[in-house]
Amino acid sequence: MEYRTGAAMASALHALDAPAGRAGPAAEPQEARAVSLAALRRAEAGCTRCPLYRHATQVVPGEGPRMAALMLVGEQPGDSEDRAGTPFVGPAGRMMDKALDAAGIPRGEVFVTNAVKHFKFEPRGKRRLHKKPNAYEIDRCRWWLGQELALVRPKVIVALGATAARSLTGRPVTVSAARRTPGTLGHAAFAVTVHPSFLLRLRDAADREREFARFVADLEQAWGLAAAR
Repeated sequence: MEYRTGAAMASALHALDAPAGRAGPAAEPQEARAVSLAALRRAEAGCTRCPLYRHATQVVPGEGPRMAALMLVGEQPGDSEDRAGTPFVGPAGRMMDKALDAAGIPRGEVFVTNAVKHFKFEPRGKRRLHKKPNAYEIDRCRWWLGQELALVRPKVIVALGATAARSLTGRPVTVSAARRTPGTLGHAAFAVTVHPSFLLRLRDAADREREFARFVADLEQAWGLAAAR
């Protein structure tokens, strides 16, 4: 299946065909595209594209090698990530690391990022509880995800959950349906699977074991596809 995107993401995905170092046409002429991941991180640090920056501790850019063959895209940073400034270092990140290890995938060879770069939360006493980003926040942050795609040029993109899939495709996506129909996004292979936080919410041990195995199988398939392309 070929997934279509909005203009901003389509511009970034078009750059996957361009020679390395060229970012392709800008979707928003008012904002210059970054020419490196380091420059992109500096630009993201000053992001005010949506109101989420006002209450977050800091921006959480993607992390990984410039030419990683596999890119994993999650939803947004959590409390741990917001404090550390690094993606996937909290409970969901540890679950993802466990799955990557089971799949034989070195995390250091994967680019990991989120659809939304600032932590959205609801204060509850001293705790900060995760709150799902809305469509406006997802769309405003696609500018940064698009640049990560253009700079990294992954062979395979995996959306971890519905928010990531929505950001990448520009439309609502049902994970259960999309998981059965991997396809292409621009000139990269594209797949959708669950977010590792889904596994943390499963109470039944048998369910958790079964779904973890499915998640590992999805990652193995993506890694094998990246090696073959």
